[in-house]
Amino acid sequence: MAAYFIYMLERYFELKKNGTSVRIELIAGLSSFLATMYIIVVNPSILSQAGLPFSGVLTATVLLSFFCSLMMGVYAKNPLIVAPGMGLNAFFAFTAVKGMGIPWETALGAVFWSGILFLILSVLNVRTHLINAIPATLRHAIAVGIGLFIALIGFSNAGFIVGNPVTLVGLGSVTNPTVLLFVVGLALTSILIIKRIPGAIVISILAVSTIFSFGGNLFGAATTGPESWVAAPDFSLLMRLDFTGSFQFALWPVIFAFVFTDLFDSLSTFVGVAEAANLKDENGNPRNIRKSLLTDAVATTLAGILGSSPGTAYIESAVGIEQGGRTGLTAVVAAFLFLPFMFFSPVLSVIPTVATAPALVIVGVYMIRPVIQIDWQDLEEAIPAFLAMILIPFSYSITQGIIWGFLSWTLFKIAQGKFKEISITLLIIDALAILSLLTGIHA
Repeated sequence: MAAYFIYMLERYFELKKNGTSVRIELIAGLSSFLATMYIIVVNPSILSQAGLPFSGVLTATVLLSFFCSLMMGVYAKNPLIVAPGMGLNAFFAFTAVKGMGIPWETALGAVFWSGILFLILSVLNVRTHLINAIPATLRHAIAVGIGLFIALIGFSNAGFIVGNPVTLVGLGSVTNPTVLLFVVGLALTSILIIKRIPGAIVISILAVSTIFSFGGNLFGAATTGPESWVAAPDFSLLMRLDFTGSFQFALWPVIFAFVFTDLFDSLSTFVGVAEAANLKDENGNPRNIRKSLLTDAVATTLAGILGSSPGTAYIESAVGIEQGGRTGLTAVVAAFLFLPFMFFSPVLSVIPTVATAPALVIVGVYMIRPVIQIDWQDLEEAIPAFLAMILIPFSYSITQGIIWGFLSWTLFKIAQGKFKEISITLLIIDALAILSLLTGIHA
């Protein structure tokens, strides 16, 4: 029976054709899971700051990661993990809910509608026009800006960066035990990653949480742990989205921002992984790109229903690919590894923000890589890129970076008489950006 099951796996995923085996795919799936499992804790810790219950978000995170990673493996047959995206959760919590004052139920509805729009764009292949319309410079800059934004949130959560009435922001007290613990955690995370230790971020989170727990009084926190280690999954966020309230005209820019960020986040992941592992089709495009994008769209739609920020393909999947993973079996293995953690919300909910703060900073490091692809010698490209990049963390709003990046890029092209470089699609995006400013949807 076991031999027949292995035979069916080899046949369905074409393991021999891809130069891999069940054993290699199992190891690759475990490796990718260890590299991405930090999202099980980090996503609830971010969204809970917007008022969503930690345990409810944890359940939604696990279910979304399971179903959509499984779909990526079985349907798209790509070795990519799908989970709530970093950057997308920051936009949800700090721009949409806390910045604009949108109720989180309405924000979940916006996530759902952005998923529906993403699905339509994928089915109709309109995404090709969007890809061609968005300048590559701005794609890179926005990714970098989101990385800086996430890092700033990490530094702020740890008290390393604090508000200052004179200088706006400043360095927190380095003699504060919590700040010192953050520094230790950041150093530990960095060293483990540099040494390529599997599950480096998770190890660091557990280590810092343990220190925090044993020294609770020192850090000004109670030392009592959870009443139990396990509990039934919390489905309180299931179908809590506001369908009608989220579809009002004033929230269209928010829906667009979700679509834009999710689309190019997933595309950059697909392209990057395909280049690194040579997972391309006969035309040189990422393998099964249409099915992969459809999976990504389903992940966003399902996220709104389950109670999470949008899901997307994870670049950390490259860790499993480096271990030899080449087929969808890698994603299937990782998908099932997520499931057990749905029952550990009591113990995971006591993980302090200082333990997850280093992870946010390191994610910022990962996301800043595209900065080298921006031509800083060409000021026509560099200035809009700089505005998009820097306004995201400085204004505490991903929307601001997108708006001013697009508008400045279009303005400079018009000033230079390069009208052919401005597509109708880009003008529509610019019009939406201006409209969002005039209607006040730009917090």
